[in-house]
Amino acid sequence: MRAIAKRTTMGAGLLLVMPLAVWISGWQWVPGGQGSWLKMMYWVTETVTQPWGIITHVLLCGWFLWCLRFRLKAALMLFAILGAAILIGQGVKSVIKDKVQEPRPFVVWLEKTQHIPTDEFYNLKRKQRSELVKNQLKSQQELPEWLRQHWQKETGFAFPSGHTMFAASWALLGVGLLWPRRRTWTIALLLVWATGVMGSRLVLGMHWPRDLVVATLISWVLITLATWLAQKLCGPLSPPPQEADEIAERDAEP
Repeated sequence: MRAIAKRTTMGAGLLLVMPLAVWISGWQWVPGGQGSWLKMMYWVTETVTQPWGIITHVLLCGWFLWCLRFRLKAALMLFAILGAAILIGQGVKSVIKDKVQEPRPFVVWLEKTQHIPTDEFYNLKRKQRSELVKNQLKSQQELPEWLRQHWQKETGFAFPSGHTMFAASWALLGVGLLWPRRRTWTIALLLVWATGVMGSRLVLGMHWPRDLVVATLISWVLITLATWLAQKLCGPLSPPPQEADEIAERDAEP
């Protein structure tokens, strides 16, 4: 358990660098920015947004199972643990959102520019919020249409970030489960992807830096427990002798 906690803590520390730096810097979100850069960040965030998030989840599950090479029974158990860890995280996120009820940055911006009080906005049903955003932004032609449509879909509360919890959970699962297999490229790509998702939530006006920090910390706790449970039920995470030889050969390659 101590080795797992040490790995996931290091991974969480890397993920927290960006949002903590933004938070400390006092950066404030404003709409606009470079069109191509903003659109790229939108597609990064879409890898987590439904229905693409389901595809991302299935692909990552498949890749993890292949990397870990568990027997069928253990593989099915691991698949269930991975799915449960992600679902529990999303459930925890929903409960906290309903309790805290923090408005999104773009909703605060609507209050300042369109004179729509945030309390009145969130008293509306989701469909009504979406229609309100659509009608209020018709004249805002400087905002890309795809961004306006994204805001129409994302009218819930901000704290904590569900997108961050999804991406951070997978990145930390990579650190927790795949490090003994020395899948360094996979781990690095997952950490970069998760950081990109977190950054996209900031620049698209979806979240405040604190939303990302807390979401990452929640993911760290859940994934540390999930990784420990996977080791307990599915067997040791360290590779068997034959695979260890393969890893040594792979590491020896220039």
